[in-house]
Amino acid sequence: MSQKLDEQINTLERALGERMITHALVIIHSWLNELGENNPYEEAYLSIQQRYSTLFSAWVSSDDENTDARLDELTGEAYQMADAVYADIRILRGLSPDMHGFNPESPQSVMYYFGSCLRLSKEDFLWLHEALHDDNRSSIGLMAVSSLVKNLRECFSIEGMLAVIDGIRSERELISEQCTAYACTLLIHYDIRIDFFPQIQDAFIKAVREVDPEGDRTFDVLCALVRSTHMRWSKPQKEDKDLIEQLPEDIRSMLAMLNMDSTEDIITWMPRSEHEYMQGLIQFLPDTWLYSVLVADSPARESIIAGTYLSVGRMDLLWNHPDGAEKYLVQCLREGSENPMDYINYGHCLMLKGDRIMAYENYHRARQMCKNAKEFFALFRPDRRQLVEHGVPVEQVYLMEDQLLNI
Repeated sequence: MSQKLDEQINTLERALGERMITHALVIIHSWLNELGENNPYEEAYLSIQQRYSTLFSAWVSSDDENTDARLDELTGEAYQMADAVYADIRILRGLSPDMHGFNPESPQSVMYYFGSCLRLSKEDFLWLHEALHDDNRSSIGLMAVSSLVKNLRECFSIEGMLAVIDGIRSERELISEQCTAYACTLLIHYDIRIDFFPQIQDAFIKAVREVDPEGDRTFDVLCALVRSTHMRWSKPQKEDKDLIEQLPEDIRSMLAMLNMDSTEDIITWMPRSEHEYMQGLIQFLPDTWLYSVLVADSPARESIIAGTYLSVGRMDLLWNHPDGAEKYLVQCLREGSENPMDYINYGHCLMLKGDRIMAYENYHRARQMCKNAKEFFALFRPDRRQLVEHGVPVEQVYLMEDQLLNI
């Protein structure tokens, strides 16, 4: 049953992302049937259905400049109802616990509650707000936020998102930066959905401006999220442990609870389990609302984050600006880069310029640095499409690959 539910929620997300409300209502109606006749959502369901039908009838018969805004509003309402019904379905099927309250003095209780409860109350969010803005309780408040973030990935809620964003205002810099990172990951994760919740967009912008008027620190956090995808996790060295010992006791306790046991963990803020998740997020970061807010219209920031992408071996932002990528990569190679992806990306730049001889030399160097062909092609082949889309004949791509197979 859980797999079927996963498929349903994925279909629903895609439907509402395209503002196809009727498609989404079909799934929601099946959930309402499962909840039974006494469910509290029937009236809201019928209201959305009726208003959508009225909107469509008006649209096919006349032009109305407010149609898009009304459709967005209805889509947002459909999202909210779907989230509420989805939570009840999970509880009904035993996939999530029906929880009531927590022990605020116990970190384990706080983290379990905010990580598992699907019916958080106004009192819960009030407690979280007070904890995040209280020097004596901000660490346990951050533990709650870290758990809430994972909860929100499964069951979105406006109140939960706003609670995470509220933490950005904490007077403790570490707490504020952590909450900024959490908020950014959620905004990327729910990019299409966020378009239908302007209150979340407004709250994020307002919180950032209050603590970081120019947005520089928030932009640095965004770059750190990209860099975190290339971190190599290792056991903490002696100097790492010495640094941790110098931190306040409550911060050390917080890091331990969040499974952060090295300076890399502190710098990148996230546990090891988040590594692959972040790799997925940065693939579509450049197309998100968050990117447009923090980066777009700033050539300096575009250059910095493009370089940040290159530093983790990705050309995502520089396919249309190969000259800038080439300058960065030449510098890396002059400094003795041992990263095969730098040689591959430099080879891409040369292929786009038509210099096939030097492109082959750099691909060849990358191939030699890899343990085997499989490792090399795992790095090279994801860029096939981009090479072709930017003018390299597909036959040349295949010919180059063929020559790099048995080296």
